[in-house]
Amino acid sequence: MKIRSRIEPYLYLLPALAVVLVFRTLPILSSFTASFTDYDIGGFHGFVGFDNYVRMLSDARFWQSVTNTVYFVLGVVPLGIIFPLFLAMLLRGKLAGKSFYRTIYFLPVVTSAVAISVVWTWLYNPEAGPMNRFITALGGEPLLWLREPRGIFEMLLGPLGIHPPGILAGPSLALVSLMIVSIWKSTGYNTVLFLAGLENIPQTFYEAAKLDGAGPWGTFRHVTWPLLSPTTYYVLIMSTIMSFQTFALVYVMTAPPGGGPLGTTNVIVFQLFQKAFDSCQTGNEAAGLVTSLRKAGMPEAELRTCFARAGEAIGDVLEKIRWAEGILPLFGDETWAREAYDALKGRLASETDRTHLAASRAVHLRENY
Repeated sequence: MKIRSRIEPYLYLLPALAVVLVFRTLPILSSFTASFTDYDIGGFHGFVGFDNYVRMLSDARFWQSVTNTVYFVLGVVPLGIIFPLFLAMLLRGKLAGKSFYRTIYFLPVVTSAVAISVVWTWLYNPEAGPMNRFITALGGEPLLWLREPRGIFEMLLGPLGIHPPGILAGPSLALVSLMIVSIWKSTGYNTVLFLAGLENIPQTFYEAAKLDGAGPWGTFRHVTWPLLSPTTYYVLIMSTIMSFQTFALVYVMTAPPGGGPLGTTNVIVFQLFQKAFDSCQTGNEAAGLVTSLRKAGMPEAELRTCFARAGEAIGDVLEKIRWAEGILPLFGDETWAREAYDALKGRLASETDRTHLAASRAVHLRENY
């Protein structure tokens, strides 16, 4: 009987522990182990030590994706807490039609991220989007929004003759546009969380603060904010996790390849996606995929398809370079325009070299397998 009483609690936990073990722990351990190996869809090809990490840390696109992700998190998380908290305070007060507003704010949460991305892409359209129409109606200049690679600080300070270099230029307008959509989508969910936290604060604290002569700001600072800290901490953690995991907005609104204009919206998850699933297009990733597929007996027609996709990617870069060459004289000596043009030419050279490497490896495999 004693043994049964000791074992019984673990039996109740067993189903949940099994799910965590199979779908969480084992995949994490497997991925960690695979990071030290030459592993692809063709199977295991031996241990390579830290070569994969060296290659990753020497990849300029990886570091660009890290920078973009940090920008994204720092832009989304604070505002994703301040706005919902402000709305929750309003909805908790004496406001007519509170149920209606609560429903309206929560609608983006239950709407597909893809559908939201399509709608916001239309709103940001430089030629026919409502955003630019509103700006021009106020006498402003239309913006490129999702097509703008310049940093937001560079755009704001440029007219004053100040041109912040590198990372100091801030996130691109394209990335800021994605931040706005992400904040808008998460506002309803975080507002509901803050509303629940506010409802759990006993009214006696507010009554005591009122008797002590505390005003609205004093009540919020000394009563609401401290007692709301558990909810705020939860929202902070979840918002940070979701911001690091953002993908759908980048993929749909700034379509691949590249992750937006000059890779300025290429966040970490999107970078991983490109490495894992778009590797048949170009680069050393293509060489690894072609190797594994050829070893598995992949038909010649499929190999040609891979290289055709690589050629399309290079053709896309060539088309952008021709477009850049046409408009470059319009910008005169603008530094950012020259840098963007040079970046496009550098990308073409890089993609060409990687595709040639993939082709040579495929030829070698054809002769030996």
